[in-house]
Amino acid sequence: MPVNLSIKNVPDDLADLLRGRAAVNHRSLQGELMAILEDAVRAGRGLTPAEVLMEVRKLGLRTPAESVTLVRQARDAR
Repeated sequence: MPVNLSIKNVPDDLADLLRGRAAVNHRSLQGELMAILEDAVRAGRGLTPAEVLMEVRKLGLRTPAESVTLVRQARDAR
């Protein structure tokens, strides 16, 4: 069952920054706060080996040369 959380006494400047971030990400303030919470809580847990394998498979790489090309493209795009 979902839980309602409340944040009290948020400084005006921080609230304005959150609203701006929500607008940039095309989210409501509630949606932006949820995304921030999810990122913060899940960032520390790391990926399981199965999750890493799933992410690699999403890339559709078949050979080591393809991964080298992908890394070079990302590097050259900087």
